[in-house]
Amino acid sequence: MHKIDDNLAKVMARIQQAARESGRDPAGVHLLAVSKTRPAAVVEQAWQWGQRRFGENYLQEALEKKQALTHLPDIEWHFIGPIQSNKTRAIAENFDWVHSIDRLKTAQRLSAQRPSTLPALQVCVQVNIDDEATKAGVSLTELPALAKQVAALPNLHLRGLMSIPAPNDDPQHQRATFARLRDALVSLQQQGLTQLDTLSMGMSGDLEAAIASGATMVRVGTDIFGARAPKE
Repeated sequence: MHKIDDNLAKVMARIQQAARESGRDPAGVHLLAVSKTRPAAVVEQAWQWGQRRFGENYLQEALEKKQALTHLPDIEWHFIGPIQSNKTRAIAENFDWVHSIDRLKTAQRLSAQRPSTLPALQVCVQVNIDDEATKAGVSLTELPALAKQVAALPNLHLRGLMSIPAPNDDPQHQRATFARLRDALVSLQQQGLTQLDTLSMGMSGDLEAAIASGATMVRVGTDIFGARAPKE
């Protein structure tokens, strides 16, 4: 078992240092622990060391984990994977955040299926920042129209943007890519979407560049939980 407490401390130290070096308040950058493929016991271990936000990609696995961890207060579940139409009801009923909206139809279903007993679902629009053919996300060109439509839906609270850039080891390139997403958020704010406050970007390998470019939430899995076992 990897030392999750040590790993969490190291990741938090990286976040805090990157924020300070960028002249930002470290409290303005949140850590989302990507717990996909990790057992509930490992999530509980991270929770015991103070982690509260967990990101999941696979619905059925996430629901089983959530059920196993109902005894943990203050845990926050974020859905960060692709959204299939037949999964929207379960996502709307069981998650606090959704980061991966890239179609109006998906957002409409989540809004319609969000139980009235729950607060509004916090959501981000996923942007395909590098226009990769194989990656989900809306283009920067299509973003303004979709963001305004999502923001108008009754049971969703549009918080910001999420992106997964193409892998690149050059920090300067990383910062430039993340800056395009930040600029898109600022543009939406100037167009009247003043509630937007979230940039979900940056992972284990590039969180420093993301924070330098304005990330408010970084999604880290490997550097907390260790390398994932390959899928059979």
